[in-house]
Amino acid sequence: MKGPVRRERAVPPRVLAAERLAAEAGFEKSCIAEVGRLLRTVAASKPGGVVAESGTGSGVGTAWLHSGLGAGARLVTVERDEELARRAAGVFADDGSVSVLTGDWRLLEPHAPFDVFFCDGGKRDDPGRVVELLAPGGILILDDFTPSAEWPPRFEGEVDELRLFYLTHPELDATEVLTTPTSSAVVAARHRAAR
Repeated sequence: MKGPVRRERAVPPRVLAAERLAAEAGFEKSCIAEVGRLLRTVAASKPGGVVAESGTGSGVGTAWLHSGLGAGARLVTVERDEELARRAAGVFADDGSVSVLTGDWRLLEPHAPFDVFFCDGGKRDDPGRVVELLAPGGILILDDFTPSAEWPPRFEGEVDELRLFYLTHPELDATEVLTTPTSSAVVAARHRAAR
Protein backbone atom coordinates (compact mmCIF):
# COMPACT_ATOMS: atom_id res chain seq x y z
CA MET A 1 0.00 0.00 0.00
CA LYS A 2 1.35 3.36 -1.00
CA GLY A 3 1.54 6.28 1.39
CA PRO A 4 -0.35 9.53 0.85
CA VAL A 5 0.58 11.56 -2.20
CA ARG A 6 2.14 14.87 -1.24
CA ARG A 7 0.89 17.73 -3.36
CA GLU A 8 2.13 21.27 -3.29
CA ARG A 9 -0.54 23.83 -2.52
CA ALA A 10 -1.21 26.04 -5.50
CA VAL A 11 -0.68 29.77 -5.16
CA PRO A 12 -3.06 31.89 -7.25
CA PRO A 13 -1.38 33.71 -10.18
CA ARG A 14 -2.40 37.17 -8.91
CA VAL A 15 -0.78 36.38 -5.55
CA LEU A 16 2.46 35.54 -7.38
CA ALA A 17 2.20 38.78 -9.38
CA ALA A 18 1.65 40.83 -6.20
CA GLU A 19 4.58 39.06 -4.50
CA ARG A 20 6.82 40.02 -7.44
CA LEU A 21 5.69 43.64 -7.08
CA ALA A 22 6.47 43.54 -3.37
CA ALA A 23 9.99 42.26 -4.10
CA GLU A 24 10.55 44.93 -6.77
CA ALA A 25 9.36 47.66 -4.39
CA GLY A 26 11.34 46.33 -1.41
CA PHE A 27 8.06 45.93 0.49
CA GLU A 28 8.56 43.32 3.23
CA LYS A 29 5.24 43.40 5.10
CA SER A 30 3.10 41.35 2.72
CA CYS A 31 0.47 38.91 3.90
CA ILE A 32 1.95 35.47 4.62
CA ALA A 33 0.56 32.42 2.80
CA GLU A 34 -0.96 30.98 5.99
CA VAL A 35 -3.06 34.13 6.46
CA GLY A 36 -3.70 34.31 2.71
CA ARG A 37 -5.32 30.88 2.68
CA LEU A 38 -7.49 31.96 5.60
CA LEU A 39 -8.50 35.08 3.66
CA ARG A 40 -9.41 33.04 0.58
CA THR A 41 -11.55 30.68 2.66
CA VAL A 42 -13.38 33.49 4.44
CA ALA A 43 -14.01 35.40 1.18
CA ALA A 44 -15.37 32.18 -0.37
CA SER A 45 -17.82 31.85 2.54
CA LYS A 46 -19.54 35.09 1.52
CA PRO A 47 -20.46 34.63 -2.18
CA GLY A 48 -21.81 37.86 -3.60
CA GLY A 49 -20.59 39.76 -0.55
CA VAL A 50 -18.74 43.01 -0.04
CA VAL A 51 -15.14 42.31 0.93
CA ALA A 52 -12.80 45.02 2.25
CA GLU A 53 -9.16 45.33 3.14
CA SER A 54 -7.29 48.16 4.82
CA GLY A 55 -3.57 48.17 4.16
CA THR A 56 -3.25 46.89 0.59
CA GLY A 57 0.54 46.99 0.48
CA SER A 58 1.55 45.51 -2.88
CA GLY A 59 -1.72 43.57 -3.12
CA VAL A 60 -0.73 40.12 -1.80
CA GLY A 61 -3.59 39.93 0.73
CA THR A 62 -5.88 41.51 -1.84
CA ALA A 63 -5.00 38.75 -4.30
CA TRP A 64 -5.70 36.04 -1.72
CA LEU A 65 -9.09 37.62 -0.98
CA HIS A 66 -9.75 37.91 -4.72
CA SER A 67 -9.02 34.21 -5.19
CA GLY A 68 -12.00 33.38 -2.96
CA LEU A 69 -14.49 35.89 -4.41
CA GLY A 70 -17.75 34.52 -5.74
CA ALA A 71 -19.61 35.83 -8.76
CA GLY A 72 -21.15 39.19 -7.94
CA ALA A 73 -18.85 39.86 -4.99
CA ARG A 74 -17.02 43.18 -4.70
CA LEU A 75 -13.59 43.82 -3.20
CA VAL A 76 -12.44 47.26 -2.10
CA THR A 77 -9.01 47.88 -0.61
CA VAL A 78 -7.14 50.98 0.51
CA GLU A 79 -3.44 51.80 0.82
CA ARG A 80 -1.81 54.98 2.16
CA ASP A 81 1.33 54.70 0.03
CA GLU A 82 0.45 56.10 -3.40
CA GLU A 83 3.11 54.12 -5.29
CA LEU A 84 2.17 50.81 -3.65
CA ALA A 85 -1.53 51.46 -4.33
CA ARG A 86 -0.78 52.22 -7.98
CA ARG A 87 1.25 49.02 -8.37
CA ALA A 88 -1.40 46.91 -6.62
CA ALA A 89 -4.15 48.41 -8.79
CA GLY A 90 -2.24 47.18 -11.84
CA VAL A 91 -2.58 43.57 -10.64
CA PHE A 92 -6.38 43.94 -10.81
CA ALA A 93 -6.70 46.35 -13.75
CA ASP A 94 -8.64 43.76 -15.79
CA ASP A 95 -11.20 43.04 -13.04
CA GLY A 96 -13.99 45.53 -12.38
CA SER A 97 -14.97 43.80 -9.14
CA VAL A 98 -11.81 45.13 -7.43
CA SER A 99 -11.29 48.78 -6.40
CA VAL A 100 -7.93 49.95 -5.06
CA LEU A 101 -8.18 53.28 -3.21
CA THR A 102 -5.31 55.52 -2.13
CA GLY A 103 -5.42 57.16 1.28
CA ASP A 104 -6.54 56.61 4.86
CA TRP A 105 -8.46 53.46 5.82
CA ARG A 106 -11.56 55.58 6.49
CA LEU A 107 -12.02 55.86 2.72
CA LEU A 108 -13.59 52.40 3.06
CA GLU A 109 -16.53 53.73 5.10
CA PRO A 110 -18.81 54.64 2.14
CA HIS A 111 -18.49 51.03 0.89
CA ALA A 112 -19.63 49.47 4.20
CA PRO A 113 -21.15 47.35 5.62
CA PHE A 114 -18.68 44.56 4.92
CA ASP A 115 -19.29 40.84 4.81
CA VAL A 116 -15.54 40.30 5.16
CA PHE A 117 -13.09 42.87 6.49
CA PHE A 118 -9.36 42.15 6.55
CA CYS A 119 -8.27 45.06 8.71
CA ASP A 120 -4.61 45.87 9.02
CA GLY A 121 -4.44 49.64 8.71
CA GLY A 122 -6.83 51.24 11.21
CA LYS A 123 -7.23 48.34 13.60
CA ARG A 124 -5.45 50.42 16.26
CA ASP A 125 -6.80 53.86 15.24
CA ASP A 126 -10.49 53.33 15.98
CA PRO A 127 -11.33 49.72 16.92
CA GLY A 128 -14.96 50.57 17.67
CA ARG A 129 -15.44 51.97 14.17
CA VAL A 130 -13.83 48.86 12.67
CA VAL A 131 -16.53 46.72 14.31
CA GLU A 132 -19.29 49.11 13.14
CA LEU A 133 -18.21 48.64 9.51
CA LEU A 134 -19.08 44.93 9.65
CA ALA A 135 -22.44 43.73 8.37
CA PRO A 136 -24.43 41.46 10.71
CA GLY A 137 -22.77 38.08 10.24
CA GLY A 138 -19.70 39.81 8.77
CA ILE A 139 -16.29 38.35 9.46
CA LEU A 140 -13.31 40.39 10.66
CA ILE A 141 -9.72 39.20 10.27
CA LEU A 142 -6.82 40.90 12.06
CA ASP A 143 -3.33 39.47 11.68
CA ASP A 144 0.21 40.13 12.91
CA PHE A 145 -0.33 39.23 16.55
CA THR A 146 2.22 37.39 18.67
CA PRO A 147 0.61 34.32 20.26
CA SER A 148 -0.03 34.51 23.99
CA ALA A 149 -0.82 31.49 26.17
CA GLU A 150 -2.03 33.80 28.96
CA TRP A 151 -5.41 35.35 29.63
CA PRO A 152 -5.81 38.18 29.22
CA PRO A 153 -3.42 38.04 26.25
CA ARG A 154 -0.09 39.74 26.77
CA PHE A 155 2.51 41.26 24.50
CA GLU A 156 5.98 42.24 25.71
CA GLY A 157 4.90 41.69 29.33
CA GLU A 158 1.84 43.94 29.18
CA VAL A 159 -1.83 43.16 28.65
CA ASP A 160 -2.53 43.45 24.91
CA GLU A 161 -5.46 45.85 25.16
CA LEU A 162 -6.08 45.93 21.41
CA ARG A 163 -6.37 42.16 21.10
CA LEU A 164 -8.45 42.03 24.27
CA PHE A 165 -10.83 44.64 22.80
CA TYR A 166 -11.60 42.48 19.76
CA LEU A 167 -11.66 39.14 21.61
CA THR A 168 -14.15 40.39 24.21
CA HIS A 169 -16.24 42.87 22.18
CA PRO A 170 -19.94 42.29 23.00
CA GLU A 171 -20.97 42.37 19.31
CA LEU A 172 -18.39 39.81 18.20
CA ASP A 173 -17.81 36.09 18.52
CA ALA A 174 -14.04 36.04 18.29
CA THR A 175 -11.14 33.65 18.59
CA GLU A 176 -7.41 33.73 18.07
CA VAL A 177 -5.97 31.38 15.45
CA LEU A 178 -2.33 30.33 15.32
CA THR A 179 -1.10 31.00 11.77
CA THR A 180 2.54 30.01 12.36
CA PRO A 181 4.37 29.04 15.56
CA THR A 182 5.20 32.73 16.09
CA SER A 183 2.15 34.56 14.69
CA SER A 184 -1.60 34.57 15.16
CA ALA A 185 -4.72 36.20 13.80
CA VAL A 186 -7.97 37.23 15.43
CA VAL A 187 -11.02 36.02 13.54
CA ALA A 188 -14.39 37.39 14.60
CA ALA A 189 -17.99 37.30 13.39
CA ARG A 190 -20.42 40.12 14.17
CA HIS A 191 -23.64 38.94 15.78
CA ARG A 192 -26.60 38.86 13.42
CA ALA A 193 -28.97 40.26 16.02
CA ALA A 194 -28.95 41.52 19.59
CA ARG A 195 -28.55 38.77 22.16
